[in-house]
Amino acid sequence: MSIHLMLVAAYLPDDVVTQSQKLALMKICDSADDETRLSKPGMKRVRAWVGVGEKRCTTIVTDLVAKGLIERVEVGMLGRRAVYRVFPLGVPAIPSTDDLDARFQAADAAPKNPRLARPGVARAAPSKPAMTHEDIDARADLDATSLAAGEGVKEAGFPRGNPDDDQPRVPPGEPQGFPQGNPKGSPGGTPSFPSSTGVLPFPPTPAAGAAGEPRGCPKHSTPAASCRGCKTNPRSARAARDRDRAEAERQSQREFMDNWHADQARARQVAQDRPQDVEAARLLARQAHRAAREGPGDARSPKK
Repeated sequence: MSIHLMLVAAYLPDDVVTQSQKLALMKICDSADDETRLSKPGMKRVRAWVGVGEKRCTTIVTDLVAKGLIERVEVGMLGRRAVYRVFPLGVPAIPSTDDLDARFQAADAAPKNPRLARPGVARAAPSKPAMTHEDIDARADLDATSLAAGEGVKEAGFPRGNPDDDQPRVPPGEPQGFPQGNPKGSPGGTPSFPSSTGVLPFPPTPAAGAAGEPRGCPKHSTPAASCRGCKTNPRSARAARDRDRAEAERQSQREFMDNWHADQARARQVAQDRPQDVEAARLLARQAHRAAREGPGDARSPKK
């Protein structure tokens, strides 16, 4: 276990590794040696840390190899774990607090989606974090009071109708919804768009089995003489007969075992309800066995 390598992997920035890659790298560093930086984590351990499937885990490890964060020393095989070397190009330094502050300031200033960023729009500063549930209730009451008074809180969505003369043409903030009703000055009609020229004459027929329909042979409307889709060829017939024969044999074995268990249960019930009859039957069986061993009395006597 190498705590230092784990910390280095944990502080890697988001533009270097993703969250899944960081978790996988931290597990590999957790199993690494401090001096040699060799690690044998095992695929199951890495999957448990990241929480993904086997194929996705293999892809993540391959991405880490491509980025130069690890390298394969030995390829894993059945019964043998793969060996990795962590940070083969050099171990990065753990960032300081000033470095983290600069990184987070740059991330907060950058837009979430650069393609949809609007220049010149100043985002509002976040409100003071709530400490208790009473702070949240007080904030909700203040918002409701301001909304009822018509000041302080802007209603979300596009502006409804044309703004007044004393208001700017475009209100500050970003729209979050569509207007309710037609704005003032609009003709009040519903806009229409030309129909597409690539419309099919009729909708395509759904695939067989999509609505519970039985699947048949796509080549023959009626069963052919020898076709796998129609299940009329000799091989399919033999396979069906073998399956039916095996199922019948399993059913007979299950019936035999059920009857045997039922007989045993009845015998135990009789032994519990009538112990004197059971003892009498045992006595008769011992007498019959003794008589069979001794043989008839006239068998040893000389013939006259």
